[in-house]
Amino acid sequence: MATTGLLWALCFALTALTLRLSVAIFNGRRSRRRAVAFFHPYTNDGGGGERVLWCAMRAIQDERPDLDCVVYTGDHDASPHSLLARAMDRFGVTLVSSPKVVHLNKRKWIEETTYPRFTMIGQSLGSVYLSWEALCKLTPSYYFDTSGYAFTYPLARIFGCKVICYTHYPTISSDMVSRVRDRSAMYNNDSLIAQSVWLSRCKVMYYTLFAWMYGIVGSCADLVMVNSSWTQDHIVKLWQIPTRTRRVYPPCDTTRLQVLPLERSSGVPIIISVAQFRPEKAHALQIQAFGKAIIKLDEGFSKPKLQLVGSCRNQADEDRLEKLKEKAIELKVEKYVEFHKNIPYRELVRLLGGATAGIHSMTDEHFGISVVEYMAAGAIPIAHNSAGPKMDIVLEEDGQQTGFLAQTEEEYADAILQVLRMQESHRLKVAAAARKRATMFSEQRFYDDFKSSIRPLLSQTS
Repeated sequence: MATTGLLWALCFALTALTLRLSVAIFNGRRSRRRAVAFFHPYTNDGGGGERVLWCAMRAIQDERPDLDCVVYTGDHDASPHSLLARAMDRFGVTLVSSPKVVHLNKRKWIEETTYPRFTMIGQSLGSVYLSWEALCKLTPSYYFDTSGYAFTYPLARIFGCKVICYTHYPTISSDMVSRVRDRSAMYNNDSLIAQSVWLSRCKVMYYTLFAWMYGIVGSCADLVMVNSSWTQDHIVKLWQIPTRTRRVYPPCDTTRLQVLPLERSSGVPIIISVAQFRPEKAHALQIQAFGKAIIKLDEGFSKPKLQLVGSCRNQADEDRLEKLKEKAIELKVEKYVEFHKNIPYRELVRLLGGATAGIHSMTDEHFGISVVEYMAAGAIPIAHNSAGPKMDIVLEEDGQQTGFLAQTEEEYADAILQVLRMQESHRLKVAAAARKRATMFSEQRFYDDFKSSIRPLLSQTS
């Protein structure tokens, strides 16, 4: 009798939940706004993804001024005015009008700290819950994901939205699976797992299952824009919608940076690093390589400075920044290392204009906007020998070297030394070739390619 009652209660609860969900979806579809809504829960991350957000919004405002632009954000201090000002002050992007803002209260469900284990699937399912909140508050004609939350696409389709995404990198890739299979310890593969054959096999199974699910949800997108050849290869393989996939290089501020002089002062050489203080950016490797280069530097050469420039999204990033400062002290290079956190765009341009070289150390960086910015500013890039920098960016221009690719601490140190030892005439040749190469990735090219990709979909009656 008790079991029967429990079953009836469970059936009633499931029926009520289904009815509630159905009503919410019906109301959302019926009240759908003529708007493009950007799912970008962190509007203060300060990285290349945020630049894409504002440039994409500007392009849509130019292309379809009749559509409202909306931002779904978990930043409760964000307002239409503050976001308009941020786009200009931080990235130099002038929006036609202020975006409308929909504040989200459930962002904790996509925080990595919420999921100490099974982080990928946890954040992915959490993003569905967060997008449910977003779509219930405002249902747009066009749902535009600029943060890589592919698991939200089926829900947006159920709400009657056209789904557009700009994918910076795949959540899962064959490279990630290979590293687990090879038992390589990295920021996304704990050393405890890497040391265990059994745990590594279990994680490979988990990744394989996740990749299958990722392929299904990703295929729900009506239009996919990717930022590099590397990302395109992986997304086409996973989502299997090549006819709906376009490569649109991200907007890099090459115009403003290219007016900077290629000549550098004869004072202290500056090595700059521009990257968010996230674990995958491998700042510790940069400090270690820099320290090794200083030890090997010939007498008579000025000791260089390393400027680490980046933003902190949360407390975890703040803690990571403090550990990097401790690392510099540990290696006895603290007087040669500077940290610049959350600086305005004008200050970033000033720092880039004084840098002799720019260093980048993320493995499988999908693209590498910072590498292009180094090149445009006249700083010789020293980038990781993988993915975007290797396949798209640090390539020869008219037969002339444009920079260096490295992978190990020793290779980075050697590249730093090569730049420091360069004759000024040779450095200027390399810097000029790098600057010319950077024009491939200008904001104007982004606007042209972006509008060309999105125009057919925006012209459809929604």
